[in-house]
Amino acid sequence: MNPSDKIYIAGHLGLVGSAIWKNLQAKGYTNLIGRSIDELDLMDQKAVGEFFKQEKPDYVILAAAKVGGIMANNTYRGQFIYENLQIQNNIIHQAYLNNVKKLLFLGSTCIYPRDCPQPMREDYLLTSPLEFTNEPYAIAKIAGLKLSESYNLQYGTNFLAVMPTNLYGPNDNFDLEKSHVLPALIRKIHLGRCLEEGNWDAIRKDLTKRPIEGITGNHQEPEIIEILAKYGIQSSKSEKLTANSEKQTEYSNPHRVTVEIWGTGSPFREFLWSEEMADACVYLMEQVDFKDLVIARSEETKQSQKPIANSEQLEIRNTHINIGTGKEITIKNLAQLVKETIGFQGVLFFNTSKPDGTMRKLTDPSKLHRLGWHHQIDIEEGIQRLYTWYIAS
Repeated sequence: MNPSDKIYIAGHLGLVGSAIWKNLQAKGYTNLIGRSIDELDLMDQKAVGEFFKQEKPDYVILAAAKVGGIMANNTYRGQFIYENLQIQNNIIHQAYLNNVKKLLFLGSTCIYPRDCPQPMREDYLLTSPLEFTNEPYAIAKIAGLKLSESYNLQYGTNFLAVMPTNLYGPNDNFDLEKSHVLPALIRKIHLGRCLEEGNWDAIRKDLTKRPIEGITGNHQEPEIIEILAKYGIQSSKSEKLTANSEKQTEYSNPHRVTVEIWGTGSPFREFLWSEEMADACVYLMEQVDFKDLVIARSEETKQSQKPIANSEQLEIRNTHINIGTGKEITIKNLAQLVKETIGFQGVLFFNTSKPDGTMRKLTDPSKLHRLGWHHQIDIEEGIQRLYTWYIAS
């Protein structure tokens, strides 16, 4: 890519897209374009087609998607599969029609089977059933990577697909109903600390910036207490107003605040700082083409125990690339780390009646390492960075 090439970043205001935009700017790219949802509805096929005809981008980074945690994925199943299919189909097809030089499609490691061997290699795709709670989203992302791969094989396009692990960082989604686990933990434990300190100015500031179900800092204290309790943030005083008698008995200390976390805390998760993911994506856009992945795939096949006969055709599949750290942490230890970072003194209550989701989702980033990129920021440093950003924002 040249600094003056026109690069369209779909989803440039989100966690992923904004990090990529910032990375490209820092590297001297001057012709970046993006559109908010008010300016361009990516589910509108006609509007997307007109946008591509008018702008004629040289490169496209597809970071736009409908995303969320366990609750959102399981609740809005139809929306998650429909909206993601619409967005990616429209953009990938228009990139082909308008001769885009290269496209990068971003998916997620939830594409891998529920009981996938660990760590997860690219070759494990479609080898067994998916996790039920996020199956619609996963199927949409699988369709996107296969669409990219199939257009490359049929039309000679240069489309790459990357599957990042769990991401966190600036501009993350802190909506308590729809966010992923780490930003949700940071916000809930931050509010828990404010509640235990009686810091109502901080609580009202937080809710004014990010309302919860329409409740802002301007609402009355009982209304705020009720909405916090609904999302598992409560003191013994608020429990008397909103919680059942069982929890009143369990947490009888009048000064103790509890923060509820879904599940047992035993699942392992891997996390990657979003700005590092952005760096990996830009690196791949600059350094790697689809033909490189095909060559690498061919070399892997030759070195395997079951080489393809000369008369057989090499199956080009699973050319997507994992982006991750190869390191994992339990949800329980993650929550404890967030608690220590924020300085919360209360109780973390793991609600074992709620689903855990997939027990392990550790990526094997060895393909990415062979291509020349490695992560630098580990989870301890990343949590401190994100909490600092959250407070400042």
